[in-house]
Amino acid sequence: MADTLAAMGPRLRAARERRGATLTSVSCTTGISLSTLSRIETGRRKPTLEVLLRLATAYDASLAELTGTAPAAAAGSRPSAPQRSGDDKAVLPLTRYVGGLHAHKHVLPAVDDPAERPRQVSHDGYEWLCVLYGRLWLALGEQDLVLTAGDFVEFDTRTAHGVANAGPGGPVEYLIMFGPQGERLRSRTRPAAGRAGR
Repeated sequence: MADTLAAMGPRLRAARERRGATLTSVSCTTGISLSTLSRIETGRRKPTLEVLLRLATAYDASLAELTGTAPAAAAGSRPSAPQRSGDDKAVLPLTRYVGGLHAHKHVLPAVDDPAERPRQVSHDGYEWLCVLYGRLWLALGEQDLVLTAGDFVEFDTRTAHGVANAGPGGPVEYLIMFGPQGERLRSRTRPAAGRAGR
């Protein structure tokens, strides 16, 4: 139960993004206030059954899909497989609590050719993204960055952003740390002298 609730916000956000919807448009469609939707997606509020039913209708999804409780066979994945998102991206939550910083591992499947420019979204919060494997295309505002293993970026998620596999060559694996209330990482060490440029 705790794991399901901890993953609820990211799962609902993925369902909304899969539909290409904004928080504002979902609010208009469902009658759920914008602030309530934002708090649910960032883990600051637990959704009620009524809210989940409205979102299931808006996203054309079952309650089991939204809550991540669908049997593995019905979800089209192996029992131990991580949650799948709209572009077949696998999302594995690494934190199991509500509120505060959240960490997720994402895996984008291999592609033959890079897709069109990634669709961008914006929302409250702050994000750190680190590529573990492959080549990731990050569309950040007007910038287009191709990140490879070991590259990381940090940005305010109110800046429009989107990602895609920069391909070809296989899948892309990356980690995300997300501060829904704009929390920032704090470095407690300084770079060692003489290490720059190595």
